[in-house]
Amino acid sequence: MTVSPLPATELVFYEDSYVSSFDASVVGVEGNAVALDRTAFYPGGGGQPADAGRLLGERALTVVGVRREGQTIWHELDLAEIAAGMPAVGSAAVGELDWERRYRLMRTHSALHILCGVVWRDYGASVTGGNMEPLRGRMDFEFDTMRQELVREIEEKINEEVARARPITSRILPREEAFAIPDLIRTKINLLPAGIAQIRVVEIEGLDLQADGGTHVRNTSEVGRLRVTGYKSKGKANKRIELALEDD
Repeated sequence: MTVSPLPATELVFYEDSYVSSFDASVVGVEGNAVALDRTAFYPGGGGQPADAGRLLGERALTVVGVRREGQTIWHELDLAEIAAGMPAVGSAAVGELDWERRYRLMRTHSALHILCGVVWRDYGASVTGGNMEPLRGRMDFEFDTMRQELVREIEEKINEEVARARPITSRILPREEAFAIPDLIRTKINLLPAGIAQIRVVEIEGLDLQADGGTHVRNTSEVGRLRVTGYKSKGKANKRIELALEDD
């Protein structure tokens, strides 16, 4: 018997990062995970962790993990809570994000783009790595040397960009059109697979434009004040800058 492939999940978070609750239908069940026809849960990637939250149907179930498999997003449910049974294929559900955590990640991700934009614009340094958690993040750059005076200068500049209240927008472009944009890829190595036909780009108006699949705030002013909490060498021409955001 041939099993029909699941339909591609509609990525609500691509269209609007501020959706925190959404209606959906269960289209697949596998182990402790369900696939939905649409979702606002970000599955993780690009250094941004996956979302958490709840799935509401006949009862409330905790979403403990989110992953992408091809064009399908799977929502992993708490094992203890599904002892009474999994949601049925075809059943209706309401997804609710842990919004406080998500919004902090949005602020943090946008903060790292501000940092990336300033470092690229003023120092021409490529990104060699990065990661984040709510209100904290780090980014590695191709710097030969890093000193305290330079770090403090960068901290001052990124806070100036926060204060400028620059709009942050996203759009999806055909691959050929996207790669015609100069300096679209800021990482040292192009991490975008060759088979991707459409590229999502995130722009901080007047500062930064790069390929990115994560979630962001709408304006740099939402990021809040930034502090460089540390810097270190991670090897020759590889220097790390660590950031913290003020709690909201």
